[in-house]
Amino acid sequence: MNRAKTYGATAAALVLAALMVAAWVRTPATDEVAAPLASAARQPADPMIEARTKGSDDAPITVYEMSDFQCPVCLAFFNDYWPTIEKDYVETGKVKFTFLNLPLISIHPNAAEAHEYAMCAAAQDQFWDMHDRLFETQEAWSPMGDPTPHFISLTEQLKLDQTAFRQCIESGAVRSVIAGEVQMAFQNRLTGTPTFIIEDQAVKGLVDLDVWRMILDSLYTDKTAGS
Repeated sequence: MNRAKTYGATAAALVLAALMVAAWVRTPATDEVAAPLASAARQPADPMIEARTKGSDDAPITVYEMSDFQCPVCLAFFNDYWPTIEKDYVETGKVKFTFLNLPLISIHPNAAEAHEYAMCAAAQDQFWDMHDRLFETQEAWSPMGDPTPHFISLTEQLKLDQTAFRQCIESGAVRSVIAGEVQMAFQNRLTGTPTFIIEDQAVKGLVDLDVWRMILDSLYTDKTAGS
């Protein structure tokens, strides 16, 4: 991937994040599903958002996940919910799913570095591979005093270009994207992970998988009616 193109789009990524946050906070999230939220303005795709997105551009439903790689509840979503959602909704063209960074460093001291490694993997078109490895090994690296060797081993397992990766980490090129998303979330009192924005509805934390199905199936029926 062209690193200049990737990092040159940082401003657009932050604008998109700001627009989404502005929409999210118009209606407070509850432990299940909030009242409808005002729709966020759609912005041209930027590579740092694209790298964190799965699903068809033509999918009728858009889902954003605000997540923390060191968050145990986020791990539970990854293990128990994500495989079904990905298989039944993302891979079938019903849902376009985007990951947003919200490392809660006050309680998860290794999270910021994990997110930086994931974003530098995104610069080599392997965000989702690193995403999966970070969650799969969370229980190993989470208690480490220095998780860096573990994170480096993941980049080697994924056969990432080590020179480019070191340059990405050492330059701090992705930190502004991560910090910008965290700052805007906290400014708007969005301090819990995972939080999901499903079209114009907010879902906070974990809800039963049947609730996910109910929401997504209902939205899909509404959006494809008459098509």
